[in-house]
Amino acid sequence: MQQLDFALLLLRVVLGIFVACHGINKVKGGLAGTARWFGGIGMKWPLWQARIAASTEIGASLLLALGLLTPLAAAGIIGIMLVAIWSVHWKIGFFVFHKGEGWEYCGFLAFAAFAIGTVGAGRWSLDHALDIAPSGWTGAIVAGGVGIGSAALQLSASYRPKKSA
Repeated sequence: MQQLDFALLLLRVVLGIFVACHGINKVKGGLAGTARWFGGIGMKWPLWQARIAASTEIGASLLLALGLLTPLAAAGIIGIMLVAIWSVHWKIGFFVFHKGEGWEYCGFLAFAAFAIGTVGAGRWSLDHALDIAPSGWTGAIVAGGVGIGSAALQLSASYRPKKSA
């Protein structure tokens, strides 16, 4: 079904480019600035987390756009977005237009990545060409499990928000 393959290609590429741009912006703006901001929100090792965030946003997004290791690529995006939601956006509220930006955008990116990880990259992908990628419930378990697990690990190991006085 060419329409489905075209739609998956379009969704993968656009989602991948959008999230990769966030990672590129972290690097382009200087990881030191991103690290200062991460430290301000309560990350324990801010320079390390800035590197992790930027490299995951760029790497996972490019893999997703190429349709390579799609459930793992989706997991990377899910993990990064869940950390962003938990550490920054949740307390602001749902809508992205709220001052400080709510979790609407990050939530959409995570769910879109999960959907792609579940369905698979389609026939117009490197996964299909290499005959390597799981989809269906296996893809969902990998994308969701690794994404949620990595976010939980990152947050439990390193997120220490400042206590309000």
